[in-house]
Amino acid sequence: MYVTDLNRGKIMSSEFRGIVTGYRIGEIIGNLGLIATGSIICAVAVNGVLIPMGFVSGGLTGLALILHYLFPALSVGTLYFLLNIPLYLIGWKQVGPRFLYYSIAGTFIFSAALEWINYPIPIQEKLLGALFAGILTGIGSGVILRSAGSAGGTDILSVILLKRFSIRLGSTILAFNGAVLTMAALLFSLESALYTLIFIYVTAHFMDLVVTGLSQRKAVLIISPRREEIAETIMRKLDRGVTFIEARGGYSGQENNILYTVITFRELSRLKRLINRIDPNAFVVISDTREVMGHRIGNQPQW
Repeated sequence: MYVTDLNRGKIMSSEFRGIVTGYRIGEIIGNLGLIATGSIICAVAVNGVLIPMGFVSGGLTGLALILHYLFPALSVGTLYFLLNIPLYLIGWKQVGPRFLYYSIAGTFIFSAALEWINYPIPIQEKLLGALFAGILTGIGSGVILRSAGSAGGTDILSVILLKRFSIRLGSTILAFNGAVLTMAALLFSLESALYTLIFIYVTAHFMDLVVTGLSQRKAVLIISPRREEIAETIMRKLDRGVTFIEARGGYSGQENNILYTVITFRELSRLKRLINRIDPNAFVVISDTREVMGHRIGNQPQW
């Protein structure tokens, strides 16, 4: 019996290791796939719009473009890779080795994409070019940041500030890019810097949309005398947690409890119907959330 149980334990342990190994391989492939997809999209924007129109970009990509314009013999991909090396140490100490490993891989992938992917975009109007390049770069950067790493550059700094101080990704990039815009205005022209500013703003907006906006959460406050029934319905029908907050009416002085819950955007209309069915006179406040951290309902990527 002992030998049989022991062998069975070895078999189960082997099967478990196989499942875990398969999961990790799938996770790695998925993360690298996101990084590669986003890098390709960003490279199309750089080589197809920014360089032909003489624009710069934000962060290290913008610095690499400025150096490329000053020294055309140096390719953007090579310059971008070299400029990223000092940031690896920051990523290692502040974020962790997993993020750094993916970021190193992402830097290689993005640098290669900048070198090899050159798809011309048939846009002649500079304003339209800035808008389109911003949309592409914002989507590409957001896809990359949905992974467990980044493509290097200011993405590393953005993630550090997001984790430590809850500063939004787009806000960090907009602030960091001020120096790049100043350099572009001084070295080239004010017009080029202004078009680049439009590009950077659109990039930041679409990146925030992809990273958190598409999985936006809603915070809901509910005041109703039938609060117990509403809370039970939310937990049973929506499978969401509910918190009771003690409160007292300012006019009536009556003690009451406020229901607090966080749901996904897709669940909002269903929640309204459920509340209206139980208590049509319930007082409901619905607020947008920027980030939610927590089991099951969180929408912040786990870097």
